[in-house]
Amino acid sequence: MTPVQPAARTQPSEATRNRVTLSPMTQDDLDAVIAIEQMAYSHPWTRGNFRDSINPLFEAQCLWLEGELLGYFLAMRGFEEMHLLNITVAPAHQGQGWAHMMLDALSLWSRHAGAQWLWLEVRQSNQRALHVYERYGFKQVSIRKDYYPAGRQQREHAVVMSLKL
Repeated sequence: MTPVQPAARTQPSEATRNRVTLSPMTQDDLDAVIAIEQMAYSHPWTRGNFRDSINPLFEAQCLWLEGELLGYFLAMRGFEEMHLLNITVAPAHQGQGWAHMMLDALSLWSRHAGAQWLWLEVRQSNQRALHVYERYGFKQVSIRKDYYPAGRQQREHAVVMSLKL
């Protein structure tokens, strides 16, 4: 099963974009985060995965519009690099440019932290995400064979991508 693929949507107005806020993910956000995670993925992260990522070694941010969680991302610091672990837009808001906005924020934060590269893995079958990353400027570096669980004791390859900051 692949992530939910909603129909194409119109881009939000500049006025709407100006009302969006990005704030550090907290324990209080986890119910909303988990709800989106479970809607968006066939193999969602657990509450424990998110809880463990709310610490100084990670950059965990939530994108909000007037009290509604639009999406979130988590990244882990490395030496002169940042590793994007999870970026998710709520299925009802996909295709509106929110992932690009979060990638902008992550890129700025990463540069400020001294990172020279952004890295990520994405399911080979997740064409929507691959397209977003390629449009943003990420390049495929390699394939990690049998990286992700794929149901019925199957595995799926991951595409490893990087972006020079």
